[in-house]
Amino acid sequence: MPEPVPLARVKDLLSEEAAHRTLPREAALALQHAELFVRLSAEATEKLIAELRTLPFVDATVAVKLADTLPQYPEEIRLLFSKERVALEEAQVTRLLEIIAQHR
Repeated sequence: MPEPVPLARVKDLLSEEAAHRTLPREAALALQHAELFVRLSAEATEKLIAELRTLPFVDATVAVKLADTLPQYPEEIRLLFSKERVALEEAQVTRLLEIIAQHR
């Protein structure tokens, strides 16, 4: 499975491409979406993902989802983990929220 790409990186890639040529409609819409929803720079996003990946229960896909959405509440964390085969304990959720708050 290919490595997931954070939305901040997508924004940077599409912005670079838009500087060189006119983007197709779908790419322009993706760039507009990225500009609207990206809250961290690509560098800050990569640092957050790297810190999240140090936790044994966070894989690459979930780390990117967490970095893209920057959840503030335990319910949002549980929602992102709902499709994973991991049952998070309260301490794990609290740790995730602390890490994300440091990078916000």
